[in-house]
Amino acid sequence: MVIACRRITAPLAMLAILAPAVAACSGGGSPDDGGDAGQAAPIGTGYTSDQLRQALPTELAGYQRAGEPDAGEYASLTASQNYAQLQRQITLDKPKCSSTSRISGLDAAPSALAVFVKPSGQSVSTMLMGVTGPTAEQQLRVRVPAGCRSFRSKVGDQWSTHEVIEAGGQNTGSLGLGSRTVGITTVTGNTAVRTWYVLLRGRGYLGTITLYGPNVTRTEAEQLAKTTYQHAERILP
Repeated sequence: MVIACRRITAPLAMLAILAPAVAACSGGGSPDDGGDAGQAAPIGTGYTSDQLRQALPTELAGYQRAGEPDAGEYASLTASQNYAQLQRQITLDKPKCSSTSRISGLDAAPSALAVFVKPSGQSVSTMLMGVTGPTAEQQLRVRVPAGCRSFRSKVGDQWSTHEVIEAGGQNTGSLGLGSRTVGITTVTGNTAVRTWYVLLRGRGYLGTITLYGPNVTRTEAEQLAKTTYQHAERILP
C-alpha cells in the first residue's frame, strides 16, 4: 500500500529562503513524469538524473516510500513546480528575505527526489542534485541572515510564524565532504511543527534531506542524511 503524501504548506514557505531544499511531496509520479530521466548531465557534472534516482535510498527504517522517485532537471521535478506555484500564494512580512540564499543557475541540474512518510504525518524527503564541487561548496556556505531568522508567512488568510536555527555544519566526516544543518519551528494557530534540513556535498552531487513533523530532531535528520550519503556513495560510480 502506498501512503499518499499530503502537501506540507508550512515548510514550503521556508523554501523561499532555503532553496534548493525541496520539502514538497513528489506527488507519487513516475521518474518519467519529471522529464527525461536519462538526459545528459551538464558540463562539469558527472551524473545524469537517472543515475541519481538509482542512488536514492529505497527504504528508511520506520518510513514508507510515498510513490516512485521523481527525476529530471531540477525545475521539472513535481516538487519544484509545486513550490513555484505555492510561492505565488505566499505573503512574507519580510519580503526582502524571499531570495536571500537562492543560488541561480540550478534549474537545469540533473536531480532526483524521493519522499518517505509515517502514518503520523511525519515525513522525510531526500534529493540528490548533480552539481560541480564549487557550486556545492557555495550552497554549504550560505547562511540565513540574522534579520530573516524570525518572520511570518501567510497562505490565504492563515498566518504562520517561523523561527530559524542555524545549527552549523561539518567540514568532513560522516556527512559527506561537508554539510550544513538548519532547523525551523513553525507555529500556525495552536499547532507547532519542526523542520530540519541537512545539505551535504558528495562526489559530484549535492544532497538535501528534509525532515518534517511535530517532534522531529536534528539527530534524526543527520542520521537520515548519513544513511542517504552512504547509500549514494555505494551506488554512484
